[in-house]
Amino acid sequence: MIGVVGAGAFGTALAVALARDGRQVVLWARDPAKVAEIRQSRRNEARLPGVALPQNVTVTARIADLAGADALLLSVPMQALGGFLAEAGASVSAGWLVACCKGVDLATLTGPAALIAAARPGAGVAVLTGPSFAADIARGLPTALTLAGGDAGLQRLLSTPVLRLYLSDDVAGAELGGALKNVVAIAAGVVIGAGLGDSARAALMTRGYAEMQRLAPALGARPETLAGLSGFGDLVLTCTSAQSRNFRFGLALGSGKGFDPSVTVEGAATAKAVTNMARKLGIDMPITAMVAALIDRQITLPEAISALLTRPLKQE
Repeated sequence: MIGVVGAGAFGTALAVALARDGRQVVLWARDPAKVAEIRQSRRNEARLPGVALPQNVTVTARIADLAGADALLLSVPMQALGGFLAEAGASVSAGWLVACCKGVDLATLTGPAALIAAARPGAGVAVLTGPSFAADIARGLPTALTLAGGDAGLQRLLSTPVLRLYLSDDVAGAELGGALKNVVAIAAGVVIGAGLGDSARAALMTRGYAEMQRLAPALGARPETLAGLSGFGDLVLTCTSAQSRNFRFGLALGSGKGFDPSVTVEGAATAKAVTNMARKLGIDMPITAMVAALIDRQITLPEAISALLTRPLKQE
């Protein structure tokens, strides 16, 4: 049995994809009323409209129902992961605990793998990340992801004919790629929302990728990992599609429009955390700092654009 913690769009999509391939899946949601609604309709219309849950997906609000899973996919927002692990206690145990969230925890300035390892010493910890939209996974469209820290058995357990997982032993690199691309995606959305054009977006993506490459070695990651699915692949997807919540948030910032506060935007907290980390490490990350300052309203959009365009000319 595979347990999925979190009935948001991505968690629900993973449950659907794995169950469609014949596995028994338990999908956990915190809200009993939401669970009752999903059970009755066999749909999660609020998060993943138009997708029916296979009959071999059991939906529950009881953490105890996750006991005995071969793997638990932790698909809760990054900033909620630590709280969930503390609340769940020993109830959250499995052969593998797999982080499916992307970002940096504001309280500890660590990624999800370190949070899980600290809460569950000795547990098998892996990270599932890469270029993917929940709607594509749920519809059975071909998707390739990175499974960092896992083994061949876990790879087989979580792979399907259209969901291909590639193993990596660079957990830090996979986490950083998934976290930092969200920050660059917000900036890309700002560029398009402000009407600066696709050429400016391409330049922004390229310089954002350079920032990712600068930070990686300082945090024990391999720069080449960021050239793979969990870095470059996810960056391209997230910076170029309105399906991305981070990109849509940036669009709203750039165009001066409001944004639904109920929508999780992982890159917002990550920008703040990484700006603090980069400052302590002495690493220049102007795009990340600009995003953090914009979100906190420390600068205006014209000031942010001017600051980036007036930086000293230098060799690429």
